[in-house]
Formats: sequence, structure tokens, C-alpha cells
Amino acid sequence: MLEKLDRPWRIFATGLSFATFGLGGLALRLLYFPLLMLFVREPKRQQRLARLAVHYTFRFFIGYMRALGVLRYELQGVEKLSRSGLLILANHPSLIDVVFLVSLVPNADCVVKASLANNPFMRGPIRATRYLCNDSGPGLIQDCIASVKAGNNLIIFPEGSRTPLDGTMQLQRGAANIAVRGPCDITPVIIHCAPRGLTKGMPWWKVPERPMHYVIRVEDDIHVPAQDADAGEAAKAARQLTTRLHDHFSRGSQEHVGA
Repeated sequence: MLEKLDRPWRIFATGLSFATFGLGGLALRLLYFPLLMLFVREPKRQQRLARLAVHYTFRFFIGYMRALGVLRYELQGVEKLSRSGLLILANHPSLIDVVFLVSLVPNADCVVKASLANNPFMRGPIRATRYLCNDSGPGLIQDCIASVKAGNNLIIFPEGSRTPLDGTMQLQRGAANIAVRGPCDITPVIIHCAPRGLTKGMPWWKVPERPMHYVIRVEDDIHVPAQDADAGEAAKAARQLTTRLHDHFSRGSQEHVGA
């Protein structure tokens, strides 16, 4: 009997989770962030406290989903994220990958879609945290480099969107350009989710046959050497690094993590 109720419960619990997430974002926008702007005048401190609020909110959300039975997870090597000035690159199998990573990184910066800046639930957090928007054109790469050099931990998904169900990855070159032109060493994170859920083209109510099990593995840094100032050489290095990252993430995501 309980087995028959498991999937309907997880459909309900998933919907409840996202409703809670939306209300939490709205509460931050309408209550916490206005009070933060009112009582904290120094911009950098405002940003730091705003990012901490999002960090703890996302940590609560992940724990909430686990308590409801929507997912399980295990973490490997997360102590490597306690450093500052990291360029964190991860594969992107599901909708909540960024929530997982921000919940692990107190001073996270992110590159977010410009459309989210107009979302009523996300507009407040994005503006208060001063996350980077992907509509800033060529200046985005320099903004990303400046963020890392300032000691922020910048989270980027090189695929740009979630990995399709068939597992085929297509990496954009922006993340490699940041690493090469910085130069910035890369902290790679492999996110493994089985069975797949909340993925591209899959509505949230189509939950898998059993709770999603995430394994998040933070790997050793990939060193990125300094390049000559020549633009052509930098572009070539970025192409080569993109290919290397594609192979790295494709291989890592296919491994039986945690075996």
C-alpha cells in the first residue's frame, strides 16, 4: 500500500517544494532585502549579507526536499569549495543544480539568465546579490574575471542549459574564455542524478520511479596557464579548453559515482 502511494506523494511533495521555493523568494524580496537596504548602507556588506541569505535559504530548500522524500544526496570533496576566488564549473543534469551549489558556497556569484531578473520571485534576490546577468554582451567575460579576482566564487554551467535526457553535452565557449583570459584555474564539479528528474523537456510533475539520488563531487582544480596577449592564441586556447572540458564532464557524468 505504501509503495503505491510513494509516487503520488512525491508528485505532491515536488509541487509543494516549488511553491515553498517561490514563496521564499517572494518573502526575501518583500521583507528581508528592503530591511537590509534600509539598515545596511555599505554596498559590499549588503551584497555579502544578501548572498548569505540566499545561501541559507537554498540550504534549507535542499534539506526540505530531502525531508519530504523528493530526493537524496551525498557530497564528495566539498571542503575544496571553502576557498575563495574560485571559478566553479559544473555539468547541468537538473533544474536544481544551481540551488545545490549555492547551498554549498556562502559567497557565491552566478551568471543568470536575464529573463530571471524580471521574474517576480527571483528579481529581488538577483538584484540584492548583484549576480551577473548574461545580457551584458562582450563585457560579461571581464565582469566574470573581475568577480573571481575579487575573491568571489563564480558558478557557471558551461552547457548554458540542462543536459538533454540522452546525455549529449554541448558546451559553450564562454566559461573557457573566462578561464583562459583571466587566467583562472577551474574547480570542476560533477553532478550525477539517478534516476534523472527535473531535466530539460520534462515537466516537474513527471517524477521518476524512485526518489532522485544526487552525488555531487568536487574534483581537483584544473590548472589554466597564462596565455600570450595575442587574441588569436587566446581564442585557440579557449577552443582547446572547451574540448577538454567537454570530455571531462562527459566522462565524469557517465561514471558510476560513489561506487
